[in-house]
Amino acid sequence: MQGQETCRVRRKLPSCRRAATGVHLTWLQHTRMDIADSTDSTDSTDSTDAWRGHLLTGSTAIHAALGALRTIAVVGIKPADTNAPAFYVAAYAQRAGYTIIPVPVYYPGLTMVLGETAYRSLREVPVPIDIVQLFRRPVDIPPHLDDILAVKPKLVWMQLGIREDTVAETLARAGIDVVQDHCMLIELQRMGR
Repeated sequence: MQGQETCRVRRKLPSCRRAATGVHLTWLQHTRMDIADSTDSTDSTDSTDAWRGHLLTGSTAIHAALGALRTIAVVGIKPADTNAPAFYVAAYAQRAGYTIIPVPVYYPGLTMVLGETAYRSLREVPVPIDIVQLFRRPVDIPPHLDDILAVKPKLVWMQLGIREDTVAETLARAGIDVVQDHCMLIELQRMGR
């Protein structure tokens, strides 16, 4: 169509300008447009489905989001002696340059993790949160929804094996990006971090 161009040809560029609008787009916005282009079988875009662009499933979109964000609140983090993914994934992210904010759920007496002060809930965290990483069973995620919406992170990450589609849709409709059923450690390794 006239005035609309896909961005598939420019994937290797970190950013560009769309000729039709002159609007500067980030790499992540391009990725979202590519996802929308590849899933849209008609020439018109249904604005009621625009929220689906916040559901990040492809490596390109996930890596772009991880590359742009730096502060991760880890809900359900565990202490080092558990040798659990809820500890070592956060430890890996910290070594990769991310700031980790521990939000332990199972250990109420835990005050420090990875050298960082632990908080009892997301709302207690005194700094802006880029990513909320959830190490919770799917059934335990809905009770965290109000706190997540209150702190307005840019991304919510549900670890490998964790999906909660109703919560994901609510977050996406609120303009928050969501990754489900992906391991952050694996994605960071794929990015070379």
